Amino acid sequence: MAVGTDVQTEAPRRRRPALSPSRASDFKQCPLLYRFRAVDRLPERPSKAQARGTVVHAVLERLYGLPTAERVPAAAHAMLEPTWADLLAREPGLSEIFDDAADAAEVHAWLASATPLIDGYFELEDPRRLEPDACELMVETELDSGVLLRGFIDRVDVAPTGEIRVVDYKTGAAPREIGEAKAMFQMKFYALALWRLRGVVPRRLQLMYLADRQNLAYTPDEAELTRFERTLDAIWQAILRAAKSGDFRPNQTRLCDWCAHQALCPVYGGTPPEYPGWPEPDPGDESAVDRAD
Repeated sequence: MAVGTDVQTEAPRRRRPALSPSRASDFKQCPLLYRFRAVDRLPERPSKAQARGTVVHAVLERLYGLPTAERVPAAAHAMLEPTWADLLAREPGLSEIFDDAADAAEVHAWLASATPLIDGYFELEDPRRLEPDACELMVETELDSGVLLRGFIDRVDVAPTGEIRVVDYKTGAAPREIGEAKAMFQMKFYALALWRLRGVVPRRLQLMYLADRQNLAYTPDEAELTRFERTLDAIWQAILRAAKSGDFRPNQTRLCDWCAHQALCPVYGGTPPEYPGWPEPDPGDESAVDRAD
């Protein structure tokens, strides 16, 4: 290199603020919860059930990386421990589900509790008969209104005739009537994103409840997804209005019982931290725990 040559490095590209399924659901549920997660980015200690769901999702993703004939329950069971080790390396915060006194036997027993969920998956379908188009697919698309959508889809299947199936695995223990409504909102979000990206309305949205070994399927249409697009537009405009003033108001519901931020909520006598302003670069990011919900 010649003496005196200026070396210029390209600044990292900032990603535009986006709307994700989890953050959109947060705002619908409670604008203050949205602020705590997307703006303040307050840490939340994952539960053992949430972390177990993250492991199961990762195992099922890896399962489809195996040759077709090897996609059997024993292979999935054998993936549990190495998958957990890899997740800890990427997201060390997951280790907080155990206290300092936890030993290897406790961790092993917790991992073993994921086995029935994996077995539930194999009861619902045979992965040796499937060749997914994508697993853990990141989708990002801009609506005509300018709203940027971003999310991760557990699995996308495409039939030889072109029909698309969107599959989402559910391992959580949320009350079914609440959990299914939230999950279907998430699935319509994915269906809309795929429609805008590929020009095809997914033929089937399929939720696979691994714990109780049941499928919940839904068939969307263009008119419904167009209405849903307007819903997302309205949510994003409401977020932007709140963002200008910092006025993210709490909304008390029975879901407050599970909120990690009650101590900071005015409804429960708390005081939120000082509003830091609209976040940069991207309040739409989701963690692995979000996607395994």
